Amino acid sequence: MNKRQTRLFAIVATALSAAAFIGLTLDSHRQFDRLTNAESITPAVTHGKNVWHKNNCINCHTLFGEGAYYAPDLTKITKLRGEAYLKAYMKDPSKFYDEQRHRRLMPKQDLSDEDIAGLIAFFDWVSNVDNQGWPPRPILVTGAALPGADRSVEQQTSGAKVERGGMVAPPGARPLTGDENPIALGERVFRTATPACTACHSTAPGVNMAGPSLAGVKGRTEALLASADYKGKAKDVEAYLHESIVEPSAHLVPGPMYSADGTSFMPTTYAKDLTPEQIDQLVAYLMSLK
Repeated sequence: MNKRQTRLFAIVATALSAAAFIGLTLDSHRQFDRLTNAESITPAVTHGKNVWHKNNCINCHTLFGEGAYYAPDLTKITKLRGEAYLKAYMKDPSKFYDEQRHRRLMPKQDLSDEDIAGLIAFFDWVSNVDNQGWPPRPILVTGAALPGADRSVEQQTSGAKVERGGMVAPPGARPLTGDENPIALGERVFRTATPACTACHSTAPGVNMAGPSLAGVKGRTEALLASADYKGKAKDVEAYLHESIVEPSAHLVPGPMYSADGTSFMPTTYAKDLTPEQIDQLVAYLMSLK
């Protein structure tokens, strides 16, 4: 090309790039209110945002992948933890950790009930923002898993299949036919339900997280049912496990980490989100733990 053609090419290319940039910017602004659920920004949400900044929470935590990466990403925290849990945690985080064992602790901020309610409202608003799956690998609450965040690279790039009940199966996995071992299916539910049971429970002896370890749950339940401490309606271990899944506050496990004001921190959504068959499979798996 001669100089005139080169100059013309540069001008046209710059103009087209500028037009594309302006168009994409305008389109983004057009969608911001919908993507961020702007209509859900209440005074409580605004107050919670101010509490977040006032207490420099971003010095340790992250939102949408932005922050210090020292403590868990809280973008989807209300999808993993209920309001009762979050209230109790923010009231006194020291009850949830052993300083000698875990070392780094969240400082007690002495937040008022209004501040805590605002923070929960803010986190709930954040959790419903359409963040397009970002960040792809957030730092999560111990043992937690978000949809797509705990899958292998192969699964994410080669089209993992969704089985009945919304569970994710590895690429090439044999589809469910209905004659599988219920314990194996129960383990799959344990790891892939929303929120995943692994977000709060460990199956290793003595490893208590947000919820108690489920190792030996069958034997412990038998002892509990034979004692006067049990407050629920179950008559055997299977019924107790079923009750704890669909009606977690029927019997409260002792300890400030697990309940507050007569309400269990266990999510109450499994009765709605899981089928009766999946709940039976989950019970069968839990019955198998030694």
